[in-house]
Amino acid sequence: MLSRTHVMRVGWPAFLAACLLELLVFAMVDPQDLHWAGHALELSRQGAYTAAFFVFWAVCAGACSVTELLGKTAAEVDVDRMR
Repeated sequence: MLSRTHVMRVGWPAFLAACLLELLVFAMVDPQDLHWAGHALELSRQGAYTAAFFVFWAVCAGACSVTELLGKTAAEVDVDRMR
């Protein structure tokens, strides 16, 4: 079961990283110029910003989760599995 501290240790850094990625990517790219499979995206600018933010957040949360898992000892992983 996920504890509140685990969620915050993963979610908060992932949120901050997604914010930074959003700023960096969309400082260089106009969402209206994006294409997928040869077709223009049918999203407004705000929709593209929102969708990209959640994709960035999910990818960063995955990376933070792996970091959290790799920081545990074998005994801690086994105890977490037993819960």
